[in-house]
Amino acid sequence: MVILFSVLLTLSCLLVSFAESFTLLLLGRACLGLGLGGFWAMSASLTMRLVPARTVPKALSVIFGAVSIALVIAAPLGSFLGGIIGWRNVFNAAAVMGFLCILWVWKALPSLPGEAAHHKQNMFSLLKRPGVLAGMTAIFMAFAGQFAFFTYIRPVFMTMAGFDVDGLTLVLLSFGIASFVGTSLSSQFLKRSLKVALAGAPLVLAVSAVVLILWGSDKWVASAIAIIWGFAFALVPVGWSTWITRSLADQAEKAGSIQVAVIQLANTCGAAVGGVALDHLGLTSPLVISGTLMLLTALLVAGKVKAK
Repeated sequence: MVILFSVLLTLSCLLVSFAESFTLLLLGRACLGLGLGGFWAMSASLTMRLVPARTVPKALSVIFGAVSIALVIAAPLGSFLGGIIGWRNVFNAAAVMGFLCILWVWKALPSLPGEAAHHKQNMFSLLKRPGVLAGMTAIFMAFAGQFAFFTYIRPVFMTMAGFDVDGLTLVLLSFGIASFVGTSLSSQFLKRSLKVALAGAPLVLAVSAVVLILWGSDKWVASAIAIIWGFAFALVPVGWSTWITRSLADQAEKAGSIQVAVIQLANTCGAAVGGVALDHLGLTSPLVISGTLMLLTALLVAGKVKAK
């Protein structure tokens, strides 16, 4: 399956590169969505099979750390290369990288058996387990809160704190670096207490939202909050993937699929609600929504989520 998803990612780049119509472009993006969704759904279960149980948090932090690096580098590098060789050739280069990825996966990844049929549960049975529905609800609120604010960080920071484009670029770079550092160190927090990490990170973000609302007109305060936000939120995806490997180890593939679906829905809903609020309620409204959702997440995790 990993090779199949790698093929879909490579095919996506080629379809976009050679697209002469909007339909073909959308088809390429659909392949990208299928490939990425499959990778994320399988990340927890694959990690459990490839490393000893005690090192799962560290392995997940490595995976998400690599993602953080890619997110920091890919967009500016793609934009830079696009100005030199053209955007189609950028996608061609990405397809070459995808092909190399396929070869690497074929060579390096051992053959792993699928989940036994008699062990599988349907989605609703899984959600009936104690604490699982609460966990998925917390995941939804955390990611919805993230995208309610972060989608609109540009108008908020440029208008509230007065950053120009260059200043905002530095803030986003600092955010990305902090996210990478947070991801790299996340295993240390998760080893101490998974539940404290899952509740503590959104609580820090809720407090950060309040600070930004009250004192965000100061550039230094806004910059510091961006760094804190990047560091704290980095614990969220690693933490919840670790929660799946510990609390739902026997159904990690199914739980991972539900998690990815919940996150994608949360991203969409958070961005949509944040946008409507920004248009109709004012500049700080996405922060109010984000902070509220983060606080509710922390309370829900503390009261209802079972974390081993």
